[in-house]
Amino acid sequence: MSLKNTLYAATALSLVGAFGAVAETITIATVNNGDMIRMQGYTDKFTAATGIDVEWVTLEENVLRQRVTTDITTKGGQFDIMTIGMYETPIWGANGWLVALDDLSAEYNAADILPAMAGGLSHDGTLYAAPFYGESSMIMYRTDLMEKAGLEMPKSPTWDFIRQAAAAMTDRDAEINGICLRGKAGWGEGGAFITAMSNSFGAQWFDMDWGATFDQEPWKNTLTFFKGMMDESGPAGYATNGFNENLSLFQQGKCGMWIDATVAASFVTNPDDSTVADKVGFALAPNTGMGKNSNWLWAWALAVPAGTQKEAEAKQFIEWATSTDYIDLVAASEGWANVPPGARTSLYENPEYQKVPFAQMTLDSILSADPNDSTVNESPYVGVQFAAIPEFAGIATEVSQEFSAAYAGQQTIEEALAKAQALTNDAMEAAGYR
Repeated sequence: MSLKNTLYAATALSLVGAFGAVAETITIATVNNGDMIRMQGYTDKFTAATGIDVEWVTLEENVLRQRVTTDITTKGGQFDIMTIGMYETPIWGANGWLVALDDLSAEYNAADILPAMAGGLSHDGTLYAAPFYGESSMIMYRTDLMEKAGLEMPKSPTWDFIRQAAAAMTDRDAEINGICLRGKAGWGEGGAFITAMSNSFGAQWFDMDWGATFDQEPWKNTLTFFKGMMDESGPAGYATNGFNENLSLFQQGKCGMWIDATVAASFVTNPDDSTVADKVGFALAPNTGMGKNSNWLWAWALAVPAGTQKEAEAKQFIEWATSTDYIDLVAASEGWANVPPGARTSLYENPEYQKVPFAQMTLDSILSADPNDSTVNESPYVGVQFAAIPEFAGIATEVSQEFSAAYAGQQTIEEALAKAQALTNDAMEAAGYR
């Protein structure tokens, strides 16, 4: 439903309300990322247009994953809409836990969703979640500090260059860290980052027999390089920093480089929030010359859990929040740089959006991540920063905890990898993969 049509609907609904009808309320679980917070600020427009009230449950990323997973697996029925991603959607859709989004209106134009996003949010060709925004990951860096260091950022740099640049930009007296990266435990937090990074070092989670590969050289090289660089040039306590912590550091001018979600570009370049808004450049996530960049592919998407009593209202909200009309609404209010990126083909064909400095780099990053070919050597799974099997989230959360403990100096890298190898193989054997 377009914004114009929803305004027509509002008139009819207000007349119904005058005769005593009670407005429906839908409950939405979402992550505390900036674009979701922004969406909540526009919810009154949706309510005014439709008569549907919205109740938000806004959670930190790791907590959100736990809450929605528990709710959907136990059929708890707490939420009418869940914010989930490319990992959960195909699995939950296959299990019959989500309502298919195969009956969205013609006006919504589902064919406009970027193929990479639609594919990752579908099962057997049926869409089960609509992308609010899509992302890859890329380098965001301080152009002034790079220039001061006498270096020039390549469009597609190597990890060796990044480490050199990070060391050159670090100024402990001025509280400037050369690089800020996720070390926080959680499969979708630090676990996602180190997995994407490991792809560029030639690592992978499983061999073709579903055996863990943490006892192999590429994983040791990845963690050794990461910890060495972060100890040299990263912020204190990086082992507990995730997306939001690093965003805050970068906006405060305390990071020379940050490699993270492309969606963050609008926040670091927004002068209302960022002290370095006019000094940010962008580049592809690093590589080691082995043919894979260390960028991921993800969408935060809205899905309707099966069993909701308010399926029609939930779908109405999803059409509103993930529509081109919503994009136009944000653009008119806050500028094109602040619209939800990475979800629709038409956005990248829009001449106004093409003027946004990070638009092309975001699209290039999204297009360069291939879930069906993410590792240097052949692997048995689909996914870039995750393996799309039901057991992965639990295994990877435990593995990421071991890695974070190594970053914090609580155990050696060798100890962390040995524990990761054992717990992963135990879990895969218990699940019947081996």
